[in-house]
Amino acid sequence: MGAINLGDKFAKFSDHWSPKIIAQLNRLHIKAVKLKGEFVWHTHADTDEMFLVHSGVLTIRFRDRDEIVRAGELYVVPRGVEHMTYAAEECELLLIEPAGTVNTGDAGGDKTALNETWI
Repeated sequence: MGAINLGDKFAKFSDHWSPKIIAQLNRLHIKAVKLKGEFVWHTHADTDEMFLVHSGVLTIRFRDRDEIVRAGELYVVPRGVEHMTYAAEECELLLIEPAGTVNTGDAGGDKTALNETWI
């Protein structure tokens, strides 16, 4: 137990689109992830998805608009809403979601994080 230094956690990995679990709160995992480039269009039928940007700029694309989320800001995508994340430059963010949530939702594919690890 103790304080978690986010900078230290992000310094432990360099891969993109591969969430790392840094804490658990009840049945929720708090995950650190680095993004760069474009993800896949997907939905999460059973859970909302929260993005908290630590550094960089995140674009969350919806079919009818884009939302820009900057460092120090968060955005919640409601369950069942199709979206796709994008970062022109590397972006570090936290995800807070139920344990076992698959990062690609209903889409699957090569960016699916099958073996999320604790760091």
